[in-house]
Amino acid sequence: MKFITSFILMALLSFSLCIFLPWWSIAIACFLVAFCIPQKNWVSFVAGFVSLFLLWYALSFWMSFQNGHLLANRISTLILKQENSFLLVLITALIGGFVGGFAALSGSLIRKNFKHA
Repeated sequence: MKFITSFILMALLSFSLCIFLPWWSIAIACFLVAFCIPQKNWVSFVAGFVSLFLLWYALSFWMSFQNGHLLANRISTLILKQENSFLLVLITALIGGFVGGFAALSGSLIRKNFKHA
């Protein structure tokens, strides 16, 4: 139950903060949720990774779909040397997932250090 709660809170808080703050505010959201909800370290990492992976995948796919994948194809040609918008969306989602996962892991580890100190 805590996993689902932290999963939903991380996604909602990250989405809300990104409206007003820079993209890296997702790390703050995942850190705070993992700090406030006690879980095992790997569970916090997985919750942060999966929630931000799905959020960024959905958002980047939606943005790409809105313009017929035109911009994503051009950017993927520049970066990946092939016209593949799906791969670009997947890489974007992986970056968001790792940022969220490591931020949640940091929050979980710092919570455990405060408990022992």
